[in-house]
Amino acid sequence: MNILGISALYHDSAAALVIDGQPVAAAQEERFTRKKHDSAFPREAVQFCLGHVGLRLSDIDHVVFYDKPFLKFERLLESYIASVPWGFQSFRAAMPVWLREKLFQKDLLLREFSEFDDGFASADKLLFTEHHQAHAASAFFPSPFDEALVLTLDGVGEWVTTSAALGSGNKLNVIKEIHFPHSLGLLYSAFTYYVGFKVNSGEYKLMGLAPYGKPRFVEAIKSHLVDIKEDGSFRLNQSYFDYVTGLRMTNKRFEQLFGRPPRRPDVDDLEPFHMDIAASIQAVTEEIVLRLTRSLAKRTGQRNLCLAGGVALNCVANGKILRDGSFENLWIQPAAGDAGGALGAALAAYYARSGRPRQTTPGRDSMAGSYLGPEFKDSEIQSRLSAVGARVKTFTHSALVERTAEALANGKAVGWFQGRMEFGPRALGGRSILADPRSSTMQKVLNLKIKFRESFRPFAPSVLREDVADWFELEGDSPYMLLVAEVRNERRVAMSDQEENLFGIDKLNVCRSDIPAVTHVDYSARIQTVHQDTNPRYHELLTTFKRRTGCPILVNTSFNVRGEPIVCTPEDAFRCLMGTGLDALAIGNCWVAKDEQDPALAQDYSSAFELD
Repeated sequence: MNILGISALYHDSAAALVIDGQPVAAAQEERFTRKKHDSAFPREAVQFCLGHVGLRLSDIDHVVFYDKPFLKFERLLESYIASVPWGFQSFRAAMPVWLREKLFQKDLLLREFSEFDDGFASADKLLFTEHHQAHAASAFFPSPFDEALVLTLDGVGEWVTTSAALGSGNKLNVIKEIHFPHSLGLLYSAFTYYVGFKVNSGEYKLMGLAPYGKPRFVEAIKSHLVDIKEDGSFRLNQSYFDYVTGLRMTNKRFEQLFGRPPRRPDVDDLEPFHMDIAASIQAVTEEIVLRLTRSLAKRTGQRNLCLAGGVALNCVANGKILRDGSFENLWIQPAAGDAGGALGAALAAYYARSGRPRQTTPGRDSMAGSYLGPEFKDSEIQSRLSAVGARVKTFTHSALVERTAEALANGKAVGWFQGRMEFGPRALGGRSILADPRSSTMQKVLNLKIKFRESFRPFAPSVLREDVADWFELEGDSPYMLLVAEVRNERRVAMSDQEENLFGIDKLNVCRSDIPAVTHVDYSARIQTVHQDTNPRYHELLTTFKRRTGCPILVNTSFNVRGEPIVCTPEDAFRCLMGTGLDALAIGNCWVAKDEQDPALAQDYSSAFELD
C-alpha cells in the first residue's frame, strides 16, 4: 500500500511517502524553494517523494492531509465569537484567507494533485487526520517499541494542544487531552515573541539563551500566567495574552507584569533581563513536562515514552525527562514539528486502512536515521558543480575522508554534504557544517563569520556512539540531536571565582571544557550519537578524526546561514561556501577548496536571508 502524507498551508509544509508501513522518502518544501518555513502546497517535496521510488500519483492508494480544516475553522470561529468585540481585528485578518483557500482545502488539494496526474481525480483517495493524531502516529509507529505512552505537545492543532495516548501494536488510544487556548507551546511562543524572536522559528533561540540567565521570574509566571496542577494539567490566564483576540502574542498586562514592552530585535540589545526571562520560562516548561510525564507514568505503568509536537524539540526538557527516570526508554520523532505531521498522517492512515500488524526491531526505529531526503551521485555532483564554475578535485572514498579529517584537525570549517538529506530541523551528518570542538574560538567564528547569527547560540557535538559515555553524562542513544546532557566532570575546566561571577554573554569567552566549542555555559551539550549502521561515512569520518586527535567528537551545525533553509543541492552548497567563511566543501567524493575558487564567484551571504 502506497500512502502519501501532506502537511501544508500553515508553516513547515512537507511531504512523506510510506510504502507498506515503511517511511521511504520525506522532505520539507523549504529545502527546494529556499524559503524558510515555506507554508505553500509542497509541490517540490511531493515531486521528490514520487520520483525517488519511480511512482506516479495514480500509483498512490491514498493521500492524507495532517489536519481537519473544518474542525480548525470551528475553533477559530468559536474563539472569535467568545471574544467579541475584542477579537474582531484577528477575525478580519483571518477570514479572507479561510474563505478563499483554507475552508475549501479538499478542493484546493484535488486541484493541486490533478496537475501532477489526471488519474488522481477521485476524492475517495484524499483523507484527513486530526493534527495530534498525526503527531502521535509519527511518534509511535516508527519507534522501536511494541507498546508505549505517546505524548504530543505543541501550539495547537484543531482544538487539542496536548494529548497522551497509549500505543500498542498498530493502535493508538487517546487517554488525555488539553484544549485551546491552554497551550504549553503557545505559552513558550509568547515568551519567544516577548524576547524579540520570531514565533514558530525562534523558540530554539530562547532555549539556547536560557542558560545565560537566572530563573527569577518563575513565581511570577506561575502566580499570574499559568496554573499548573499536580498531574501536569495547566490553564493559562488569558487576560495576559493576545493570541486569541488580537494579532500579537502578549498584551499590555503581560508587559506590566514584567515591567517592559517586548524587545524590538532590530533596535534593542539582548540584556540580562531577557536572559532571566528565557531561563524562567524554560524552568516552568520543564516543570510542566515533568509533572505530565510523572503522572502519566504512574497512571499507565508504561516504561516506554514517545514524544512529538513542536515542544518535543525542546531538547533540554527531553534530557530532564530521561534523567528523571519515570520512563526507562525514550524515543522522539526527529521531525517532531508540523513537517513530521506529513509522515504521521501517512502512517496513521496506513495502519487504519490496512489493518496489518506492525513489525518492530528492539533498539532500532524505522526512520533510517531520518535520512529520507534527496541524494546525488558523484557524476551528477561533478557536472552540477562544474556548471556553476566550481573548481573540483575528486578523490577515492577513503582519501576524501582522510582529507576532511586533516582539514578539521587543522582548524578548518568544512561543509559536509553526503548521502541523503535529513528530514526534520536538525542536520545529522548529511548536510552539516563541521569543525574541531577542541578550539576555544570556533564557536564565535562559526556564529559570526559562517552562520551570521547571534554569538550566544550554542553548537552541538556529534560523537561516536561507542564513546559518548566517556565524554558526556549519557549512557544511551541520541541519534537525532534531541537530548541535552552535561559534559563529564573529568572533561571540564574549573572556572575561577572571577569567571564564576561573570553574567550573561560575558560567560561565552570562558573555556569550560576540553571541547569548548560544544560546551554551553552551563556545561551542557545537545548531543548527536553517530551510529555506523545508519550513517557509515559520517561514522568513518569521526573515527578518522579520533585517530588523528584522540577526540571522537565534531562540531555539527546545519549547512546554511541564519534564515536560510538547510542546503539541498550541490549548487546550494557551493553558493553557501562562496558566501561565508567556510574553508572547504566535501561533497560526495568531491573536494572544493575555497582558496582555489575563482574570486569572481564570491558572494555576500551576511544579509542574504531574512532574520529567523
